[in-house]
Formats: sequence, C-alpha cells, structure tokens
Amino acid sequence: MKIIIIEDEIRTAKELAEMLLNSGHEIEITAMLSSVSSAKKWLEENPRPELIFADIELGDGLSFEIFKDLNIEAPVIFCTAFDEYAIRAFESNSIDYLLKPIDQSALQKSLDKYTVLKDHIISNMHRIENLEMAITQMESVPKQTLLISYRQKLIPVKLSDVVYFYSSSGTVSLKLSDESKFTVTYNLDQLESMLDPNLFYRANRQFIVNKNFISNIEYYFNRKLLVFTNLQAPEKIIISRLKAQAFLKWIER
Repeated sequence: MKIIIIEDEIRTAKELAEMLLNSGHEIEITAMLSSVSSAKKWLEENPRPELIFADIELGDGLSFEIFKDLNIEAPVIFCTAFDEYAIRAFESNSIDYLLKPIDQSALQKSLDKYTVLKDHIISNMHRIENLEMAITQMESVPKQTLLISYRQKLIPVKLSDVVYFYSSSGTVSLKLSDESKFTVTYNLDQLESMLDPNLFYRANRQFIVNKNFISNIEYYFNRKLLVFTNLQAPEKIIISRLKAQAFLKWIER
C-alpha cells in the first residue's frame, strides 16, 4: 500500500509514519509533504498513491485545495483536532478521520476500514466539497474553546481565559489567566481567522491580545503604542503607527 502524508508539523508527520510502518500492513510511505503547494507539485509529478493522510490546516491553506484542483481518486483520511460538532461533518461525508493526538488503535481501525472498502470507494470530489462547506460554515462562527495537545492528551481551553497568543521562532504559544502556558498547532494567521474579533486583536507579527486582559496602553516613540497585559509578556507588545488609531477604536467598542 503506497501512502503519502500531508502534515506541516514535522514531529506529528514522523510519529504517524512510524505508526503506519508498525501497523502490520504492507506499507510504503512514498512522500511526506508539509504544504498545499508542495503536495500539489508532488502529485502532479509522481504516480498517485493508494491512500492519503492529510492534516486539514496547513501553513499555506487548507488541504481541501489540493483535492479540488487535482483529480485525486485515492481516498483521504483526514487528521484533525476539530471538536465533536465538526466530526459529524466528516462522518456524514464518508471520509474517515483521525483525531489528534493520533493513537495506534485508531490508526489501525482506519487502515482496516480502508482495506475492506477500497474496492468500493467512489470519487472524493463531491464528499470533499461538502466537507469543505461544512468546515467553512463552522469556522465563520468564532471559536469559544481551543483543543490543546499536551502530553498525549487533548485539553479544552476556554478562549476567554487566554491573555495572549505569542509567536517566536516558528512556535506559537498561549498564556492563560492562571499563568499556565501551552503550545498550539495553529499559526497566528489561522488563529486570527477563528477568534472573536471583538475580543482578540492582532497587535503585530508576534502577538494576538485579549481585550479583557489589557491593563494599560502607553504612547511609544514614533506614534506607536505600547500595550501591557495583566501578565507580563515575553517581549514588548507594540502597535505600529499605522494600526494605532484602529486599535484604540477597537478598545472602545
């Protein structure tokens, strides 16, 4: 069975590959791809795999784009951290899914399901279009809770308790009001699109801040603003001169 993995978290991709190779099935992993663009390029230039494992949210877009733009007949098993409501969309569209963090028993069930159904699987296109529509509709409603992968567990975090999101060296973390800190799998662009814009503001390339935890704002040099939160941030939260007025209007909403 020739398989490709589309996943932008290197560690997650390697762990999935190891589990696949230890599954007892005859598996050859022909590629591990980390973006929409690299997956499209590889699929255009190489023989098609028999099965695809794909994360939904990649650094340069949703993996749905891959399957919309190319005529991919291979079935897709999506790996996701979406909540129960989203899972109904996967089930109703007959595409198998794995919840992160992925465990061996769940993976084994997906592989067994593929083995039984592989000769009866119809085109992905209609199902993927329905799935994309369902996920897009869900994402238009601001999230209230974020699932955090931590030590082989999923921890639900209330977004109203998040003081700020912080990006540094390619890693995004959040700080909670109780001073606990977690790493998240989303980048700031993805978070910005799913958070409540009345509560969260993209301060700059490093920070998204929660209005309810802003303690004060100071005028900074060159007409910039310096934002302080109830908990000390790892570096200065600076609002650029160009965004300063919009930020102050947002604060007063």
